[in-house]
Amino acid sequence: MQPRDLSAHEAYVPGRGAEEVARDLGMDPEELTKLSSNENPHGPSPDAVAAVEAAAPDVNVYPKASHTDLTDRIAEQWGLDSPQVWVSAGADGAIDYLSRAFLEPGDEILVPEPGFSYYPMSARYHHGEASSYRISKADDFEQTADGVLSAYDGERIVFVTTPHNPTGSVLPREEIRALAEGVADHTLLVVDEAYAEYADEPSSIDLLDEYENIAVLRTFSKAYGLAGVRIGYAAVPEAWADAYARVNTPFAANEIACRAALAALDDDEHLERSVETAQWAREYYHEHLDVPTWPSGGNFVLCEVGDATAVAEATQERGVIVRDTSSFGLPECVRISCGTREETERAVAVLNEVVAEVRPEATEP
Repeated sequence: MQPRDLSAHEAYVPGRGAEEVARDLGMDPEELTKLSSNENPHGPSPDAVAAVEAAAPDVNVYPKASHTDLTDRIAEQWGLDSPQVWVSAGADGAIDYLSRAFLEPGDEILVPEPGFSYYPMSARYHHGEASSYRISKADDFEQTADGVLSAYDGERIVFVTTPHNPTGSVLPREEIRALAEGVADHTLLVVDEAYAEYADEPSSIDLLDEYENIAVLRTFSKAYGLAGVRIGYAAVPEAWADAYARVNTPFAANEIACRAALAALDDDEHLERSVETAQWAREYYHEHLDVPTWPSGGNFVLCEVGDATAVAEATQERGVIVRDTSSFGLPECVRISCGTREETERAVAVLNEVVAEVRPEATEP
């Protein structure tokens, strides 16, 4: 007995955790500054923590009420009808729901390269295929409708990410409109806004009244600091919102996650603090790192360091974990998440020190 042929599938490779790295290096995890996974350095909202603690005694009950409450609250926030909100286990779950709803065997999707590896993974799980369009370093990772449409060949789903991971580039609103109007009638444009709270561009959710071929992905993992409980959603047009009931996994969004998200949505102070810290850290990286960086709308910055693997390993040995972006096809770069002020300053000092040793010419005028 064997599973079906999975040779076309690639495993998702996350950033390494502090505990994992600490074990390898014989260090205390408290000695490490982890800036490799774009997590919120302030943690979750205290209100969300209290909600988790309050919900814990009731986890024997299926999360019907909390799921409904969260759906209604998100709908209220964005001026949507509740059926337009597809709550899921992280934005990844919403990607799966859209794959189930739209892909027939053999259908293709179009994804950014570099980009989030789960887009093609989900398509292949649902017997689809994936092709890609390039977001190029030669163009400073600029995203445009023309760039996407030049690779478009009638795919069933087109994914765009704004702000884009790992580069931080933003796809402007007028470009999203051009894409929605430039693809064929059968094509769904999925706008992944996992990092949108950190950017200045307005959300594409307010385009759902105008276009029936746009869906928007959102997550509580980043700005809301709830990565560990896996909660997110898709916002979709009213015309086909009822498909959710046919593709939703029963109770996929768990009780604790739903209650935590509900509480986080009402803690404006925590969200504002998280966004302000990221904005400060981005500027600090741009101003103080001795290597080229690119503008970013997310809670991270992409840096060109030469040998990314060597630099990432050396910074890790000195207690700072950054993301080697070789797996994204950028072996000369690392991505560094925005930490607290103390963590960000430490990361800059360590990275500059390491780059000066590994790539001395990088610091020469």
